[in-house]
Amino acid sequence: MNEERITLTEDDFRNALKEIGTYVDITEEDLKRLYELAVQIARERCAHSWLASEIMTRDVVTVREETDVYEAGRLLLRNKISGMPVLDDENHVIGMISTADLLSLAGIPRGHVFNDVVMKYILQKPTPQHRAGEKARDIMSTPVIAVSPETTAKEIATILDKKRIKRVPVVDEENRLVGIVSRADILRIICEEKGSRSGSGLNI
Repeated sequence: MNEERITLTEDDFRNALKEIGTYVDITEEDLKRLYELAVQIARERCAHSWLASEIMTRDVVTVREETDVYEAGRLLLRNKISGMPVLDDENHVIGMISTADLLSLAGIPRGHVFNDVVMKYILQKPTPQHRAGEKARDIMSTPVIAVSPETTAKEIATILDKKRIKRVPVVDEENRLVGIVSRADILRIICEEKGSRSGSGLNI
């Protein structure tokens, strides 16, 4: 995490003192410990305040509503992702298409692992349940759960958890796609915060 984002507050020091849990007769070691705890608390607080615009992936893999389902499946495989937004001709987000949507189309229940065994149903291998010629618009999930660029990482994490989804598109005021935030983006913030905590040195 960028240390420039961290601003220590009185509450951070107050909470740090609570974690120490004993009367503090300030020595150099006590002061260092207090400072370390306060920075840790402030860093965790700041991690939650990251905005979607700061953590989102901007180069988003998408499909148009007219995209053939076979091509959609290939895009997911090629880019090693499990879902992507569906856009209309003006880049409005009108749906989301995922591996689960494609597998359901092939007659495979949701919850199966998306691997080479089940991909044969997607890559034009005929099955009794397969309906040829489907478009992205026919199998995409709607309505779309989206967030604004100003939505915080904490709010996004709550949405992902409550809705049991893996990603949310980030849209502007006109519902045009500007990015996407996934569970991996949230995890990256956490890992950066943990890494900077364990590797930080104090010189006071």
